[in-house]
Amino acid sequence: MQTYGIEKLGIIGPKAVYRNLTPAQLTEAALRLGEGSLTNTGALLVTTGKYTGRSPDDKFIVDTPTIHDDIAWGKVNRPISRERFDAIKGKVAAYLQGREVFVFDGYAGADKKYTQKFRVINELASQNLFIHQLLIRPTAEELENYGEPDYTVLCAPGFKCDPAVDGVHSEAAIMIDYEAHMIVICGSQYAGEIKKSVFSTMNYVMTKLNVLPMHCSANMDPDSGETAVFFGLSGTGKTTLSADPARKLIGDDEHGWSPDGVFNFEGGCYAKCIDLSAEKEPDIYNAIKFGALVENVIMDPDTRELDFADGSLTENTRVGYPVNYINNAQIPGEGGIPKVVVFLTADAFGVLPPISRLSREAAMYHFVTGFTSKLAGTERGVTEPQPTFSTLFGEPFMPMDPSVYAQMLGEKLDKYGTKVYLVNTGWAGGSAAEGAKRMKLAYTRAMVTAALNGSFDSVEFKHHDVFNVDYPVSCPGVPDEKLDARGMWADKAAYDAQANKLAKMFADNFAKKYPNMPADIAAAGPKPKD
Repeated sequence: MQTYGIEKLGIIGPKAVYRNLTPAQLTEAALRLGEGSLTNTGALLVTTGKYTGRSPDDKFIVDTPTIHDDIAWGKVNRPISRERFDAIKGKVAAYLQGREVFVFDGYAGADKKYTQKFRVINELASQNLFIHQLLIRPTAEELENYGEPDYTVLCAPGFKCDPAVDGVHSEAAIMIDYEAHMIVICGSQYAGEIKKSVFSTMNYVMTKLNVLPMHCSANMDPDSGETAVFFGLSGTGKTTLSADPARKLIGDDEHGWSPDGVFNFEGGCYAKCIDLSAEKEPDIYNAIKFGALVENVIMDPDTRELDFADGSLTENTRVGYPVNYINNAQIPGEGGIPKVVVFLTADAFGVLPPISRLSREAAMYHFVTGFTSKLAGTERGVTEPQPTFSTLFGEPFMPMDPSVYAQMLGEKLDKYGTKVYLVNTGWAGGSAAEGAKRMKLAYTRAMVTAALNGSFDSVEFKHHDVFNVDYPVSCPGVPDEKLDARGMWADKAAYDAQANKLAKMFADNFAKKYPNMPADIAAAGPKPKD
């Protein structure tokens, strides 16, 4: 029996080892093992049990002398000792003995100058299907000459940790050993843990290669090759705005910016399914077919139709599929040097300009700040908009100090003259709590188009004193009055009070989280009035 190197991990007596099975074979194996069911479109549906999302409190980085000074230790990046890591790894290896084991040898990084080889060893065929579709799949020739991986991922959701013995927080543990080039995931069946562990690894490795890792989507003009990247937290419209039918989609979530351009880390997409419809998100809807893995969506047992509106298991319902399931995907996932960077935010306070141009320092400020806001009523007791600040628009996945990534961004903006815009896809003319409406998607699309095609280059801008940004006075396809955040409020005093309140939240967050950030970056942020 071929073992493909798994005996090096201590998995000595597996029942069988399968390497790089096809999606059809993995789907058949998952059904045989009782891991899931087929939907009416042929996708594989699974439920992930207790864990229906990432478990940030259970994520650890092995603290060793060679990497200690690189890591921004704290609530996000928690240390674990090599001894505890090795002990849990040994238990997982012993757990897999006598079981069927599924191996996927694939790549992260579409630009071959920076590609990293990841060997993912799974207990579950369904999770092996997921990572087969999410990473970049090798050709038959590449697989033949694959050799040793750069990183190995060992994933066994059926093994449960004992916190009292293993020194972790729960039955689940997601652990990265950057020095040993090893990732261990156990106790959680949520497939996103595999994807994001690979991303967290790339976010460390790429900085050593002069590549800025980014939690963003990216697209490009099919004729000119001009490239744009879109940063944004959940609910800001990142997927919707980057999936432009007039442009090629490079990728929807994870990219690197090298001296040569932008490249996708992945070969697939992991999209939310809650309230999904063919009308709102046709690309995602049509991607739910044979070869896709669907998590935690409720299915009618008779018709096998999925009910995307049913969030009874979780609001975080998901589907994983290869990027080539999207009609206008750019394959391989490579583009040029970004002409434009777009930071997306959904401001439920209703006070940020719909679009504003950022200076270099302001771009670095908003990059590390990563702002959006939650609506009133999304959680019990929340009666007004709540700010959300996620460093670098992906705080849980960035192992190094934010200043490292911010400095890399600033250097690239200087070198390439890339323009940066802050786009508010949220509420206008009042706050969400007061019943105001979100900015029309058609207007937001027109603003993004103007940013991408250079229409703002010859337009007058005004300065917003509180938010310390410049906003245009006109935009093709958008009424002038829709560009003035304050002008859209009937009660100007109420706008001023709300804007000042949000600006103070920005300032307080920045002072608390980034006390050592350079003064010129700190000065580029909002300016609350006393």
